[in-house]
Amino acid sequence: MAGHEFAILDPAAGISGDMLLGALLDAGAPGDWLVGLPARLGIPEVTVELESVMRCSIRCRKVTVRLPGGQVEQPGDVGNDHHGEHHQHAHGPHRHVKSLIALIGKAPLSARTRELATRAFQLVAEAEGRVHGIAPERVSLHEVGAYDALVDIVGGVEGFEQLGIDQVYSMPAALGSGWVKTAHGLLPVPAPATAILAEGLEVSSPGFITGEATTPTGAALLRVLSHGAPPARWRPLRSAWGAGTRDPGGWPNALRLIVAQGAAEAGQVVLLATDVDDLSPEYLEPLREALTGAGALDVQIWPTQMKKGRIGFRIEAMCPPDRADPVADALFRHSTTSGLRRSIAERITLSRRQWELRTPGGATVRMKTVETPGGPRAKPEFDDVVAEARRTGRPAHDLAREFQEQAGRQAHAPVGGPAGRITVPKESE
Repeated sequence: MAGHEFAILDPAAGISGDMLLGALLDAGAPGDWLVGLPARLGIPEVTVELESVMRCSIRCRKVTVRLPGGQVEQPGDVGNDHHGEHHQHAHGPHRHVKSLIALIGKAPLSARTRELATRAFQLVAEAEGRVHGIAPERVSLHEVGAYDALVDIVGGVEGFEQLGIDQVYSMPAALGSGWVKTAHGLLPVPAPATAILAEGLEVSSPGFITGEATTPTGAALLRVLSHGAPPARWRPLRSAWGAGTRDPGGWPNALRLIVAQGAAEAGQVVLLATDVDDLSPEYLEPLREALTGAGALDVQIWPTQMKKGRIGFRIEAMCPPDRADPVADALFRHSTTSGLRRSIAERITLSRRQWELRTPGGATVRMKTVETPGGPRAKPEFDDVVAEARRTGRPAHDLAREFQEQAGRQAHAPVGGPAGRITVPKESE
């Protein structure tokens, strides 16, 4: 987790599909991708409009999905001070949810996007079916809401791929309060389908938020995207805001998306250890690679004497608590052990960052800077030193010393951008 970017959704004012799309764009997802999404979904008559708006003096990105003739999905809250995004129409053409899932199946999407988007629509159909007492396959949505949901759900999933993020967490979601207009009359917030879709999610009290804060589409996206609460320790890298349709003025009707990174400078770790005497030493390095790939922060192996005088190896892997099971599985799969010892330890490491050093010869060498109590300490990346030694024919240890001296003469590398990317602290380095 440390060093790996992930996203945290903060639906303190609720979440809807268009709010998530706006936040993804504000976080760096390209606008051309979203504008071209309807055509890829087989609905080229639908257009996507992008704009920047203000919500309580916060600049946000706003996304509007529009059908021919200017039709858009409108909020269904009662009164002007509410901001919900969900509105069911009584008349006009409808689209069965299964037909929307068929469009997803035919569209050029990744397997992950197709799977999660399909699951989101299945959740919506199951919830609406429970509310109205019909089979999920018979559930239909008004055409405007159907196409709006199609773009929102597929875009809400695929947008994280555009950002290169595969882990999403969420803070408690505000559901709202008051009443919402539907085709069947006024219903209390959360509307019945939203209440079903919110089952299992962590929610917050509505506080001062009136109206529908979280919509069915927003709740379904949280269900399929979120891995739950954020890690215990994390470092925010940047924040983004996606606006809802309403602008109540007294509070920002917007979803905040935080791009973050695990903070490994302090925190609990799990130690997994075992002793083996029937594994050939040549297979220890593939084992180390498998453990690191499963999420181990560090792997230590040393020789030990076992029963009956046999020489064996002690293998110890350190990992974050949420990666303990995958690392344990890798240790069982890639070694000959039949049992592990597991313990919890407190890990304290120094903050560190990685930046690039341009050498007098024109080469680029990655440098690791550790912030010690006595000041920064720089070290060149071993692989880069070896590569430069092979290229120049010079001794690697001489080059490493020169790179360290050159780094020491330079000012501190700026944090942020390519030269200041924070990396994973390793106990062994």
